[in-house]
Amino acid sequence: MKPNSNHLGDQMATNFTLKNIPEDLYKKVKERAQRNSRSINGEIISILNAATAPDHIPVDVILARARALRERTRGFLTDEFIDQAKREGRP
Repeated sequence: MKPNSNHLGDQMATNFTLKNIPEDLYKKVKERAQRNSRSINGEIISILNAATAPDHIPVDVILARARALRERTRGFLTDEFIDQAKREGRP
């Protein structure tokens, strides 16, 4: 059996301990966890995942999303529609 794996070959989680966390920081993480319906541990994992995620989205992914959005809005977002939306609520 490989180290850090279970009997199914899946990677097992690693544990570590945070010490000397300032009280105000702990309260902020706890409040954030409550807002997101997570445990404090789950919230810290989420924060670490976000902090270590790649900072960029590949250009081909952005272009694919733009094409898909353009296709879904075809015939709806006309120049007239956009001009009218800009004027709404204005004197």
